[in-house]
Amino acid sequence: QVQLAESGGGLVQAGGSLRLSCAVSGRTFSSYVMGWLRQAPGKEREFVAAIMRSGGWTYYADSVKGRFTISRDNAKNSVYLQMNSLKPEDTAVYYCAASRGITTAPSQYDYWGQGTQVTVSA
Repeated sequence: QVQLAESGGGLVQAGGSLRLSCAVSGRTFSSYVMGWLRQAPGKEREFVAAIMRSGGWTYYADSVKGRFTISRDNAKNSVYLQMNSLKPEDTAVYYCAASRGITTAPSQYDYWGQGTQVTVSA
């Protein structure tokens, strides 16, 4: 069983930065592909970024490419999302999730955190 807990969300002005963290329980953390996904009000959950087990490969949605950076520390069972140049359209609940394979599809992630709210004001 894998449990995830996000932190670091909040309110920020457009152009600002936030760093989200996700603490993962379980001794098999390094065997999972980790992802960040988000859901804005009235919209479907969407993929944001993913990182391979070793951290050597990352993938981003076009909407965040060049602004967001995903990273992981397998020794600390943690994954991070550095968000820079934030825009009002980035406002959403952000979820940390774990998958056994490489995927951008929310339905393919096996474990989810409870989410953390990110609000970007204009």
